[in-house]
Amino acid sequence: MPTRFVASCRVAGAVLAAVALAGCADMLPGGGPPPLLYTLSPKSTFSPDLEVITWQLVVEVPIAAGGLATPRIALKTKPIELQYFASTRFTEPAPEMVQTLLVESFENTGKIVAVGRQAIGLRSDYNLKSELREFQAEYIGGAKVPTVRVRINAKLIKQPQRVIIASQNFEQRVKAAGPKMAEVVAAFDEALGKVLKGVVEWTLRSAR
Repeated sequence: MPTRFVASCRVAGAVLAAVALAGCADMLPGGGPPPLLYTLSPKSTFSPDLEVITWQLVVEVPIAAGGLATPRIALKTKPIELQYFASTRFTEPAPEMVQTLLVESFENTGKIVAVGRQAIGLRSDYNLKSELREFQAEYIGGAKVPTVRVRINAKLIKQPQRVIIASQNFEQRVKAAGPKMAEVVAAFDEALGKVLKGVVEWTLRSAR
């Protein structure tokens, strides 16, 4: 077989392989454009009648079902079906993000001596346990603009007895200003902010 013919076959094969790989780029790990990353903000405004407290609080990582324990941004078009927005993420899994924002929100009150995560080994007077039960944008009924729903169940546990002294549900729904992803995330930020405020103020008032 002539050398020139063999070389031509090799070149053609390399071109075909490159085209095939380019077509599959989005299917390969790390292929395609990187996802857009979003983060939410802690609450910074609270009722002026909150009293300064002297006890220490540990904020545990919220429990969440597997569908919500992810950095992917969840959506629902049907009550029993959970999906995710394409090419977008929160900067960390939702439970860890909510824990971070709760700690920062408590600090922003200026009313608590010490608050921290479970991991730092703080010897607490109370632990805040919570469960993230709803954290998604809902397009129920064929809506073109979603309503973001956030629901957290919180339990305040007195240490070292580990006795639940109070339990409360906090829920907010906020309709996005429009269908764009930035508008949907802004609705997440508003809904979660209202829930954070409720949890923080309830905690500071419930401890004895």
